Amino acid sequence: MAIRGYLAAMVACGVLLTGCDGQTGPGAADLGPGPAANESSGPSVPEGLIGSWTIADLADPGVGTILRLADHELYLVGSRCGILHGSWRADPDGNFLAEVNSTVSAADEGTPDCKRVSQDTPGWLRRVTTYRIDGSGQPVLLDNLAQPVARLLPGATPTAGPGMAASLLEPPTVTDEARRALAPAAALPPTLNPADQHRLTGRWTPTVGHREAYLEFTADGEWRGSDGCNRGGGRWITATGGTLLATTGPVTAINCPDHVPVWSWLGATRRAGLDGEVLVLLDAQGREAGRLRPAA
Repeated sequence: MAIRGYLAAMVACGVLLTGCDGQTGPGAADLGPGPAANESSGPSVPEGLIGSWTIADLADPGVGTILRLADHELYLVGSRCGILHGSWRADPDGNFLAEVNSTVSAADEGTPDCKRVSQDTPGWLRRVTTYRIDGSGQPVLLDNLAQPVARLLPGATPTAGPGMAASLLEPPTVTDEARRALAPAAALPPTLNPADQHRLTGRWTPTVGHREAYLEFTADGEWRGSDGCNRGGGRWITATGGTLLATTGPVTAINCPDHVPVWSWLGATRRAGLDGEVLVLLDAQGREAGRLRPAA
């Protein structure tokens, strides 16, 4: 299976990835920008999130002490089980989404519960749906009530450990690719009605392609799907103006005719609208990534 190949490739790179903390938290939410009470805030510049950060003001520090955000990759360092790896999405409107989706280490086998929960997104990170840059230029991660969940302090440096890639010790840089991925998205065309959490929740099938392909959005902010032969999943949030952000994790790679790359659609999506009953997914430039209809 491709998942094993994905993990093996990461081992070959010398990255030690383990994780724990199986907390749960609220899922998708529709919300517009707005600073937390008594929180001085500045412009939401998503490139400002890229870096290695010490996690401050978090109720449960046992889930990690350093958050490293590089392009779409996320590393959570300092939990009792090691390092979590995953992905994140953000936009200039202040929306933020992250997930943990992999672990590469035999260390979790000897630590109670670590193997089971190492691919679970920690509860505090599940609660985060927006971010703000405060008056001192530091990112603050917020929940769906615009209340602070954690503050990110700059200059964190992970301690070198066995099998840790040297790249994890260096501060990540803002690349041109990252700037393009985090740039403002084109507005939803007036011919489409904005899709929100309520309208998206449920099972959808592509209008063309393999008859077994589907996407299913659950009310707790998870999605799962199939291209017709392979299965994948991740997390999702919606916001005003038809905003849709989704993370995607590793998938299998079985070739089949007429497969539909639904996770590639979601990975590119920035807006979602309804053309009658048909769901239209649009990328940052307003181009159609895919169309789906409600499952019968």
